[in-house]
Amino acid sequence: MSNLAIIPRGGMLIRDGKIDIVGRSHEIEESSGDAEIVDAGGRVVLPGFIDAHAHPVFAGNRLDDFERRARGETYEQIAAAGGGIWSTVQKTRAASEVDLFEEAREHVNWFLKCGTTTVEAKSGYGLTLDDELKILRVVQRLNEQTPLEIVPTFLGAHAIPRGMRAKEYVDLVVDEMLPRVASEKLAEFCDVFCERGYFDIEQSREILTAAKKLGLRLRIHADQLTNSGGAKLAAELRATTADHLEKTDEQGIAAMKSADIQPVLLPGSVYALGSRSYPRAREMIEAGLAVVIATDFNPGSSPTPSMPMILSLACTQMKMSPAEAITGSTINAAYSLHRGDKIGSLEPEKLANFSIFDCEDYRELAYWFGFPQTHSVYVKGTRVVSA
Repeated sequence: MSNLAIIPRGGMLIRDGKIDIVGRSHEIEESSGDAEIVDAGGRVVLPGFIDAHAHPVFAGNRLDDFERRARGETYEQIAAAGGGIWSTVQKTRAASEVDLFEEAREHVNWFLKCGTTTVEAKSGYGLTLDDELKILRVVQRLNEQTPLEIVPTFLGAHAIPRGMRAKEYVDLVVDEMLPRVASEKLAEFCDVFCERGYFDIEQSREILTAAKKLGLRLRIHADQLTNSGGAKLAAELRATTADHLEKTDEQGIAAMKSADIQPVLLPGSVYALGSRSYPRAREMIEAGLAVVIATDFNPGSSPTPSMPMILSLACTQMKMSPAEAITGSTINAAYSLHRGDKIGSLEPEKLANFSIFDCEDYRELAYWFGFPQTHSVYVKGTRVVSA
């Protein structure tokens, strides 16, 4: 994770949206023929960030929750009082598909301006069959009509709706939601919020096992608020990722290592919730796990689309090196979305998804924080953000 394979004064030749050649600039220029030349002016050129855990389709905001948290209330207290996930569910259910699309398209622009070119997008703010399908159809439209590549994940098991028993809702997810999502090919992954007060280990296992039988790959919100055994369940089911992991201990880390699970760490949510319980990133890296970092962009617990901010938190709060943070937000993240052969690094035959930043050293992205350093962003060789 510490080897970035930096090419000083490097360049790329791009043809038909893909990288053709990578090397020193003068070598590339000799092979470029009459190609258009873009001079980055000594700036840092990186693969586009890949945000492997986000919730970008929702209506409204959670400003009231934010203020209550600032006054000292906990995540659980706010949820019990009618805030949290449920307040966003109510607003999202009330919004039309058109309105959701327009709001989410603005979120797409935020991601692109931060240098992100691929985002994983979870449902989970509907909690009925029709509303979950509505969210996933918005994700599908965003993929078709914006430059951002979006990887859809079904998170119907985000919370238990009011007025329903847990078993009743689990049955709905397994018997009705998952078959429709799979048959309409609206998601690549299935996720579950495995946590006390949400979905316990047995319920999570039932949902994820059903999803796997339908051909969906697995992700899991694990050990965020308590050490409930989510990391171990991810290992048992051979999930692609276990996400959050704020409370995961050495046994959970060992279980993930035994099953080659990729941890997706979300320091933005720890920061936004006012917690100090950051995941054990150093122990995971030293155990040989291919750590990923992501924004967890959502209206409640991590209202940021900024991967550079996440790099800063990874370095200052989780003691990752700047190089490890870059790796965790590019090539490792690409593999966690089963796209490591197409994106995540600047290599021949990969898509020409890259960002140019107004700095001379990649470490500046984590060092300076709180303002945008993005100069320009390219998706498949086309500039989609300009300085």
